[in-house]
Amino acid sequence: MFVLNGKPLALDRPFEANGTLYPANWLRLASPAEREAIGITEVPDAPTYDQRFYWGYTASGTLIPKDHGVLVSGWTDQTRTTANTLLTPTDWTVVRELDNGTPMPSGIKQLRQEIRTSCEAKVVTIAGTLDTPDLASYITGPEYPVWPPIDPPAPSGVPKVIDFTGGVTSGAVVTGTSTLSGDTGVDTVIL
Repeated sequence: MFVLNGKPLALDRPFEANGTLYPANWLRLASPAEREAIGITEVPDAPTYDQRFYWGYTASGTLIPKDHGVLVSGWTDQTRTTANTLLTPTDWTVVRELDNGTPMPSGIKQLRQEIRTSCEAKVVTIAGTLDTPDLASYITGPEYPVWPPIDPPAPSGVPKVIDFTGGVTSGAVVTGTSTLSGDTGVDTVIL
């Protein structure tokens, strides 16, 4: 970070020093000697931290963690909210089954159970963290953000649009009523 008279200078922004206006690209193009000649110094950037888990740094440079219990409660709630959001697109199948007895497709039941199982595994792991750094490591790691893939069926009477712009796997079979408009450059099949 560049500093002039105790104030930081933003890159690619014009600035004034000693009555002279400098263009936005001057800091990038100037040599260290040119910057030093007008009183600009370069200092290390302030250390960064994840504000979701830490308050900042102490004077000695140690991170100040937020209360672990409060974080566990918040991340548990957030995880359950995410699971509910993932379940929402298939809620209509549950209602239909209760309303008129039309059975929910087994794939949907399995998907919904996988989401619930994944949620509870995440909640158990969150509750099992020992401290804030342990929780932060889990949440920001590769396992926490992964959920079962969702591709719910459309309600009866609503066409499902399948995008083939990425190509079609060899041996793919498309059945049902379809419309293909290849002459317009649209690569979509409506089933």
